[in-house]
Amino acid sequence: MNIRFIKPAVCAAVALGIAVSALAHGAAETVTPNFQHAIPNVAGKSLTAVVVDYAPGAASLAHRHAGSAFIYAYVVSGDIESQVDDGPKRVYHAGESFFEKPGSVHRISRNASETQPAKLLAVFVADSDDKTLTTPLK
Repeated sequence: MNIRFIKPAVCAAVALGIAVSALAHGAAETVTPNFQHAIPNVAGKSLTAVVVDYAPGAASLAHRHAGSAFIYAYVVSGDIESQVDDGPKRVYHAGESFFEKPGSVHRISRNASETQPAKLLAVFVADSDDKTLTTPLK
């Protein structure tokens, strides 16, 4: 399989798009692009990975992701409370993961600790032409 590294200009464009999403989420989290590439054997789909760093007690606003996006979330460190759609609220610990189906509403995404930071890796599989991956709910 031939995987090419992202060129600096593409990284800058992705970073700008993710930074706008970070502003939509809230000031107490940092969203950093990690990887973005078209999936060569699935026409029209791309894989995008971002790292979400939560300060102690920080939370994202309730949000929806692109309608085509399937999201796999892995807790890298700390403890993250999450609620997707009307499912149960749950705290995920480092090493645990969850997913969001396309069209889901992420009602709660927050650091469960008031004293320790938390980090989440979010991996999106979405239509390549979906440029806005995260939209806050009104």
